[in-house]
Amino acid sequence: MGGGGGARLGHWVVSYTGMSADNIKGLLLAVSSSLFIGASFIVKKKGLKKAGASGVRAGVGGYSYLLEPLWWIGMITMVVGEIANFAAYAFAPAILVTPLGALSIIISAVLARIILREKLHIFGVLGCILCVVGSTTIVLHAPQEREIESVAEVWDLATEPAFLLYAAVVLAAAFVLIFHFVPQYGQTHIMVYIGVCSLFGSLSVMSVKALGIALKLTFSGMNQLVYPQTWVFVLVVITCIVTQMNYLNKALDTFNTAVVSPIYYTMFTSLTILASVIMFKDWDRQNPTQIVTEMCGFVTILSGTFLLHKTKDMVDGVQPNLPIRIPKHAEEDAYGSEEIPLRSAADGIPLRSPRSTEGIPLRSAPDGIPLRSLRGTESFRSTG
Repeated sequence: MGGGGGARLGHWVVSYTGMSADNIKGLLLAVSSSLFIGASFIVKKKGLKKAGASGVRAGVGGYSYLLEPLWWIGMITMVVGEIANFAAYAFAPAILVTPLGALSIIISAVLARIILREKLHIFGVLGCILCVVGSTTIVLHAPQEREIESVAEVWDLATEPAFLLYAAVVLAAAFVLIFHFVPQYGQTHIMVYIGVCSLFGSLSVMSVKALGIALKLTFSGMNQLVYPQTWVFVLVVITCIVTQMNYLNKALDTFNTAVVSPIYYTMFTSLTILASVIMFKDWDRQNPTQIVTEMCGFVTILSGTFLLHKTKDMVDGVQPNLPIRIPKHAEEDAYGSEEIPLRSAADGIPLRSPRSTEGIPLRSAPDGIPLRSLRGTESFRSTG
């Protein structure tokens, strides 16, 4: 009786949303993944700050964060989220799962306000709403998952000329960034670290999807672990994820979280959708109206993330001069104390630069008369 009720509920959801049962499973897994990953950004950021305060910062090649428990909590949280994301790719197409990562930006923004004391302007709330609207649009118009019966079929898709060309271009661009641009511009240009993460990320998602399909088929009774292609995908996943984590740590430690999250999401999602369209031919099963609607939803998400970024640190319509790059000697929860005036212990008068004292009248000790310019004192004497 209970099984019949569940079947009727599933049929109702499929009928009224137009989504397949597998797409719904992928949707739920992707949403839970965003919750964990959004929280992990903040926890890892706190861990990196604590580690950087007592050792060599990750942004300049240090690995002291490996001894910081808070960083490991954030890492475990991210792993849980990635496992849920991994499972989502086994049930739903990448063009549905990947854009839902915008929800992690919303979670990150809310927690950054609470934990890192970063502000969230009213337009930031509007950015969150745009992300939700765009995600909903994509969910309702996403293509159905491609029917795949073995990992060998995925391997055939991955070795077609179009995707091989894409993979070659991605690897070439990533190696140029790593060996040429990272040493010179990694500490000053945010796109360098994030570019490496995003390029390898698009390949890792394709391999994760292939591995997820292999495990899904294996659990259903068709063992895919006997195929060497499965283990090739495992090797690619491990290599890409380790590289992503390394450069993501560098980006988070060097630049402001409010900048890293939306830019990384935008680049990573755009490249992943492109890779999925090339490899799995997602758009071959859709009409032009559905494709345009999906792209409108994606642009809406990008608009929301951009608005979140631009208004992240605005308060009452005023945007402070918040640096994109975090100063090396900044305090753990601040960006420096250059604007805090020093005070004299004797009289409590703020000590400013010599130029700032030019407008303050000096007084003589005997008579308390303000001493101004030479011309001013001459006129005073003549009247006396």
